[in-house]
Amino acid sequence: MSFGFVALYGRPNVGKSTLVNALVGEKVAITSKVAQTTRTAIRGVVNRDGSQLVLVDTPGVHKPVTLLGEKLNEIARHQLSEVDAVCFVVDAEAGLGRGDEMLAGWLPRGSPVVCVLNKIDRCDSATIARQTDASRGLHDFAAWVPVSALTGDGVALLADELFALLPAGEPMFPEGMTTDQSDRHLVSEFVREQLLRRTREEVPHSIAVMVDEIDGLEDGWAVDVESGTGDTPGLVRIEATIYVERESQKGIVIGKKGALLKEVGTRAREQLEGLLGRRIHLALRVKVSPSWQRRADAISRLGY
Repeated sequence: MSFGFVALYGRPNVGKSTLVNALVGEKVAITSKVAQTTRTAIRGVVNRDGSQLVLVDTPGVHKPVTLLGEKLNEIARHQLSEVDAVCFVVDAEAGLGRGDEMLAGWLPRGSPVVCVLNKIDRCDSATIARQTDASRGLHDFAAWVPVSALTGDGVALLADELFALLPAGEPMFPEGMTTDQSDRHLVSEFVREQLLRRTREEVPHSIAVMVDEIDGLEDGWAVDVESGTGDTPGLVRIEATIYVERESQKGIVIGKKGALLKEVGTRAREQLEGLLGRRIHLALRVKVSPSWQRRADAISRLGY
């Protein structure tokens, strides 16, 4: 029996969140093509034969231009000292660059590190071999595992490698639990994901979502708001605010006659209903918080 934490660490857009979802077997982390989609350390839980692996998805480390960017880098680097092992995830298609070299210099020396070459579905075998060789000088890796988080190729092998690195210990989380995120955090992330997929340029980076109220969900169980009893799964009412930095961005997020905001709400609600197994009424509003990414008070209030 073993238990341990493994951090996924690397540059933005190398596929860390998609890989966490593939290893867990269900969606626990949002994904998009936008850099810095992940803004907090997300935990995904994998159970196998009495052992438990807790994956920690971290923000992509990058050259920051805002206070928020600096804090995201701090979150990622802090996790390296809090885990039992690390997955250093690189993009096998794009190849290793100066950013990977810099990040490799921060890898822990006292914990095992697995080099994960992701996106092999976009590469031939010669490219994968070349990138593996190129990575050998970056760190004393415990193993090299080529995977495609998108297709699942190599994911089972990676899971085998990670479970083998875990120290002996009792599981921390219940067997059926796949993430320790709160309902409020899941709601805010699922709404933000839909916005990231529908906005462009600087708008995605300026978006934050805060859940103001959840009525009818207590300790993961929906209360029937019509009868007031907890015996029947009922309607969960959720109100959330989307924050942007400028009035022009507010108009973009709302869309013509509210079309974009309505689509975002519909898609987020559908995903949340599948996740929570409850009917949901989701109300969204949009507010402007000027330059919130550069203000410590706003960053803290928004949970980053």
